[in-house]
Amino acid sequence: MYFRHSPRIWSAYPQLVAGVVAAGGVGAQGAVRPAVDRLTALAAARLAAGPESGLAEIQAWRRAYATMGLPPTRYRCAAESLLRRFRREAALPRLHPLVDLCNAFSLAYAIPVGVFDVARIDGDLEVRHALGDEDYLTFAGTTERPDPDEVIFADRAGRAHSRRWTGRQSGDSAVRAGTGEVLIVVEGLHADAPGDVPRLVAELVTELERAWPAHTRSAVLSASAPSFRYAG
Repeated sequence: MYFRHSPRIWSAYPQLVAGVVAAGGVGAQGAVRPAVDRLTALAAARLAAGPESGLAEIQAWRRAYATMGLPPTRYRCAAESLLRRFRREAALPRLHPLVDLCNAFSLAYAIPVGVFDVARIDGDLEVRHALGDEDYLTFAGTTERPDPDEVIFADRAGRAHSRRWTGRQSGDSAVRAGTGEVLIVVEGLHADAPGDVPRLVAELVTELERAWPAHTRSAVLSASAPSFRYAG
């Protein structure tokens, strides 16, 4: 399986920095609480200085959403949605150790972090513009069709594993109790993303290998090196 962004994505968003982590050997039991507590404390400190809407990382995604024709205060990237909830409730629900860890990294860095169960992906996974005939499975179990030209994560079978780029992940490839192999995608658009994304990826790999007997591979993608081969 290969993961990539389409040439059209790189052309439209040349400032994109994408980090990828392939991890096997993860499971529903993992000692992530110390890392989650540390990362959420960092997020709380950032939010104490002002709301998430003022963060450069979030402003960059808002500009991207505006260029896609999506009102950025109606449709938000995953990191902004998490930060808004965390600011209101001072915590996030515990879902699965791996999801909790990725959400905590997203909070601390204000960068979207998506995690996909590779067993639920058919063939390659590409971030591209939708044709409009792809299927997207909601967490409620209903099926939607992305709008034509909407940015999605799409596989060979025409399934959309995320809508509105990093807006909503599909219930189809969401991490669950039996998940053992995952692909984690980190995407930044802000000016400091060339430093922040590799640092997040390196720290995430450290925490994965600390919490599980995980075997990992990682990379940072660019327009000149846009593909990552997942070899489970």
